[in-house]
Amino acid sequence: MSLTWPIVAAVLFGALLHASWNALVKSSADKALDTALIHLLGSLIAIPLVLWLGWPRAEAWPYILASVTIHIAYYIALTGAYKHGDLGLTYPLMRGTAPLLVALSATLTVGEHLSPLAWAGVLGISCGVLALGLSRHAIDSPRAVAFALSNAVVIAIYTVVDALGARTSGDALRYVAALFVLDGWPFALIVFMRRGGAVAWPYARRRWPVAAGAALASLGSYGIALWAMTRAPVATVAALRETSVLFAVLLGSWFLKEAFTLRRAIGTGAIVAGVMALRLG
Repeated sequence: MSLTWPIVAAVLFGALLHASWNALVKSSADKALDTALIHLLGSLIAIPLVLWLGWPRAEAWPYILASVTIHIAYYIALTGAYKHGDLGLTYPLMRGTAPLLVALSATLTVGEHLSPLAWAGVLGISCGVLALGLSRHAIDSPRAVAFALSNAVVIAIYTVVDALGARTSGDALRYVAALFVLDGWPFALIVFMRRGGAVAWPYARRRWPVAAGAALASLGSYGIALWAMTRAPVATVAALRETSVLFAVLLGSWFLKEAFTLRRAIGTGAIVAGVMALRLG
């Protein structure tokens, strides 16, 4: 397995999709409801995919069921992080720390051994992502930091589980379609029951067009990532996917006129250098 330029391009596009739906959650008035609605709609969108592609082979189902359970923890930690901290702080913490954890665990779980240059690429992207997001505000937001770091561990766990599941299934698209059919319901039911129909239903009717776009972005982003993990090392794809933070910063600078500081320039340079090292490694 090797990281070719077509795989790099696909994962970078998936990273852009991932940044877009996370920005939508952060900008919403009710982050838990939006997260629940996005992934519930993702489950509905995935049903026609399953009818078209078929279910994955039986050996993949233990991984799918484990992933559904792990993702409940992911959604809880995600909404907690966005509730207590800014997107610019929590998103880089979650996405910058997870690739290092994946790379460390992949040796034992997937049997992959990265070259020194590939390790340099993982470290470069992770450090660049953290440089883009970390600031003195981290000291002022301990609960947000705690949620974000906890979610980094959860992200690393489900990444390895799903990579193994996608490889076991023999078809990453069938695997991700089946995963999304089941994945959105547990967290959505918990949130809708806590909010009550009087709150959840009017909110869903108002937000569903935007949430449907985010659901498509989420499905596309993760589908690309799992497909890439069947053709390239898990740790390198996981690191490359976290360039989504770079897209978020660039979009903020271009469209929101946010300052592109020296720290952001250094972080951007580290991410670009990391991507090159991953490809060459």
